[in-house]
Amino acid sequence: MKKITISADLAVYENNAELPDDVQKLMQEAIDAREKSYSPYSQFKVGAAILLENGEVVTGSNQENASYPAGLCAERTAIFYAGAKYPNTRILKMALTARSEKQEVAVPTPPCGSCRQAIAEYEVKQDQPIEIFFMGEKGKVVKAQSVSDLLPLIFDSTYL
Repeated sequence: MKKITISADLAVYENNAELPDDVQKLMQEAIDAREKSYSPYSQFKVGAAILLENGEVVTGSNQENASYPAGLCAERTAIFYAGAKYPNTRILKMALTARSEKQEVAVPTPPCGSCRQAIAEYEVKQDQPIEIFFMGEKGKVVKAQSVSDLLPLIFDSTYL
């Protein structure tokens, strides 16, 4: 048996104000999108904003359904829309933010596993990492250079 260690280097900003100006603007787009969330069941609102290589910003929010699996997370709403509207345009950065109507979310909230897999698909497709910034409703912001920092050993088309 051989043991391996997998690690990731993530940058942590104390708050939104420490982010570079372009990322602050992108995070504000995510915050605005978060407030458009349709989340009557979980009362957990998530917003995503994606900066494309052509300068366009695409946003998304989580959309729930009484049949829980039929809903869609903010990250996938945004990334699938970007892929549909701008199929040959690379994704540079993604900003994510979450807020609960039940309690304060003061810790950075990363994408779920399904969203990580969707982001991985686009990174592989464009052969370029996507910077991911994520936060709660306030407080620290975490930056991952790539989804592989959040999802090591990704499953992609090379396995098919």
